Amino acid sequence: PHQTSPGADPKQLERTGTVWDIGSQAFWSLSSCKPEFGVDQLQDDNLESYWQSDGSQPYLVNIQFRRKTTVKTCIYADYKSDESYTPSKISAKVGNNFHNLQEIRQRRVDHLRSGVRDQPAQTW
Repeated sequence: PHQTSPGADPKQLERTGTVWDIGSQAFWSLSSCKPEFGVDQLQDDNLESYWQSDGSQPYLVNIQFRRKTTVKTCIYADYKSDESYTPSKISAKVGNNFHNLQEIRQRRVDHLRSGVRDQPAQTW
């Protein structure tokens, strides 16, 4: 596996063959969403579109692969644009099914700065 630096541009890494977008190989679901603010908006490359939950917490994005898969995730969050909807904590969990998920990483994301618009503020 290739080592990439935090803050590396994921699109550039994909162009050079260092990483691949495997999101299409997974089944994606959300705990809730408002109309026109769902999985499609979460996955597109447009930084102006986004997922917006519609329900009580916790807000969940479930990404399920058919087999064990190594994943490096890039999450774009822009606190400056909309602090009321930007999460303060993101947790990554893994398991064989929804009922045996184990948390493997947690990161606080308070007051993220968006930085360069075509790059994520933080990567995992």
